[in-house]
Amino acid sequence: MTDHPLVSTQWLADHLQSPDLAVINAWMPPVTHPDAPSVYPHAHVPGAVFFDVNEICDKNSDLPHMLPAPHVFSSAMRKLGIGDGQTIVVYDDFGFYSAPRVWWTLRTMGAERVFVLDGGFPKWRAENRPVTDDQPRIVQSHFSARLNHGAVADLSQMKKSIQTGDRQVLDARSSDRFAGTAPEPRAGLRSGHMPTAFNLPFTQLLNEDGTFRGHEDLEALYKAAGIDLQKPVTTTCGSGVTAAILTLGLTILGARDLALYDGSWVEWGGRDDTDIVTEKA
Repeated sequence: MTDHPLVSTQWLADHLQSPDLAVINAWMPPVTHPDAPSVYPHAHVPGAVFFDVNEICDKNSDLPHMLPAPHVFSSAMRKLGIGDGQTIVVYDDFGFYSAPRVWWTLRTMGAERVFVLDGGFPKWRAENRPVTDDQPRIVQSHFSARLNHGAVADLSQMKKSIQTGDRQVLDARSSDRFAGTAPEPRAGLRSGHMPTAFNLPFTQLLNEDGTFRGHEDLEALYKAAGIDLQKPVTTTCGSGVTAAILTLGLTILGARDLALYDGSWVEWGGRDDTDIVTEKA
């Protein structure tokens, strides 16, 4: 394995029988279709376990799918058979949606060998690779969760970054949501963006076939968005999911000081004590 956070469908097919490999089907329905069903019960990569982002989270928070406490996460991973020392490959039903969030979560909780399947399940199926509806036999494993606090930004840290400029803030939402010219898909949220924030819609990081863009293209996109890869970056989005796609791209480019705003726009746009910028047409 390399330090690159993506693996190809061919790599996964070649290593599917490896005893130290764990495969995770990440799941979260799109905010625009909250009742959408997962395809996991009917078809998944052989041996894959099901990680529901809306279930493995902080149930005591009013905000959606916030990171759980380390001991809660350890318990959830043990029940999925995810343990210390494994090589973990995460994919999702859409290609790139919730898989990077689960990748980020595992890394933030201390897992070291975690990768995202490039192109996800759509590419896997398009190549006629094996799928199954069989439930894997799970052997519970010990997962030592060690929360990297520096990888997670909260509201007070975001306010500080905006006031001091100590970190670049990069928003993964669409350009019209960022500008405030389109309504938020979640009710009750103001439109616009945080002061000083830059915008790079996560969809721009993907090729037409759903795979991730190459190094040169990614570098050009982040540069065009105004990001200095040598300086700290905090990513944000609607609810802390697609922000992880930007974090994934930054990791590919070798950026080091990265954080993700877990509350994202659900928190910032849902409060009356946060400053918001709009760019009304």
